[in-house]
Amino acid sequence: MPATPPSTLPHTRPATGPWAAVNVIAQMAFGLLAMTLCLPSMLSWGDSFGASQATVQLTFSAYLISYGGLQLLYGPLSDRYGRRRILLFGLALAGTGSLLAALTPNLGMLIVARALQGAGAAAGMVAGRASVQDLFEGPQRTRVMAYVGMAMGLCPPLGLILGGQLHVLLGWRANFVLMALLSLGLMVMAWRVMPPPSAPPARTHWFRALLSAYRTLLGDRAFVLSVAVVTLSTGSFYTFLSGAPLVLDSLGVGPDRVGWYIAAVPLSYIVGNYISSRIAHRLGDETMIRLGHVAAVLGIGLMLALGWAGLHHPLAFALPLALVGLGNGLLMPAALVRTVGLLPALAGAAAGAAGVMQQMMGALGGFAVGWVPHENVINLGLMMLTLTLGAVVAQAWLRYRQRRAPGRGAA
Repeated sequence: MPATPPSTLPHTRPATGPWAAVNVIAQMAFGLLAMTLCLPSMLSWGDSFGASQATVQLTFSAYLISYGGLQLLYGPLSDRYGRRRILLFGLALAGTGSLLAALTPNLGMLIVARALQGAGAAAGMVAGRASVQDLFEGPQRTRVMAYVGMAMGLCPPLGLILGGQLHVLLGWRANFVLMALLSLGLMVMAWRVMPPPSAPPARTHWFRALLSAYRTLLGDRAFVLSVAVVTLSTGSFYTFLSGAPLVLDSLGVGPDRVGWYIAAVPLSYIVGNYISSRIAHRLGDETMIRLGHVAAVLGIGLMLALGWAGLHHPLAFALPLALVGLGNGLLMPAALVRTVGLLPALAGAAAGAAGVMQQMMGALGGFAVGWVPHENVINLGLMMLTLTLGAVVAQAWLRYRQRRAPGRGAA
């Protein structure tokens, strides 16, 4: 007999006041803030612990590996045992890792502490994204996801600025104390705001249920295509982040000015999310995704046209790509909502799978940047265009399937 799919825990759908949205945004932003807050301090850890910078980098790698990998586990478990229970466990684990990092006497323990911190923070990304499906309805889901995108766009610069200031004023350990306090505060918020599951979990063994969930998701072509739209768009964005410093260096931009040009894309991404939050309910998710793709392709195409015309200037690189950030901001909320909304009973597993695939594609895009030279904008632009057109093709294929089978695969 085939494994029983994980039961959907009938989550009581409470009144979705502002605190419900604040909780979802805060839980999802927590992991990104924990990732970036201590980055300014990493330059000093080599001297503090008498270690090489390569060894220090393992603290960041340990966080990313556990943060990405555990999402696959938390997703089905949150479908089975409830979002709140998994989220509370994850926040407790992240808080423990943060305290260990603040008290660590050596770099080896700091690497372990960062791995624990990432393993706990992964629960917030999965439970938060799946909770958008649980707690909100219709266009409100896209609006909340747009607010999430705005917060996620602000987290990296905010984390770097705040982390650097705490490092100077109180020392690097203060960053981890802050994250421990934030995890405690988020636990209280989750306990008060998130609804408990209203039914016990199915009797099927949790690992069998996990395999069943991912087998069901991978067998659903609409889900696979929806994830492809999200991951390929994310891959283009991460490819830009990895390759932009190299391109700007070739254009004569020094390290002190690189950030100002790169910021054009994340800032326009925030603007795109804001616009999406205001108009998605009128235009619909499919239209928002289509507009986002048009803006992204137009931006990359304009940058390439200027490069081929011989206009090699930092502004000719950064300003057209602001359209890429705007386009991703327009399409990503709707595309993310669709990934968790196609099979509501498996919203947690879907959030975990989409999250891991986003990070894998982003890592692949960043790694591929090193395969080609970047004396100008052309190679980076072609890589970004290839990934973006892949997302366009996946979206077109999905729409074709929807027309052949009306009602299936709709967001």
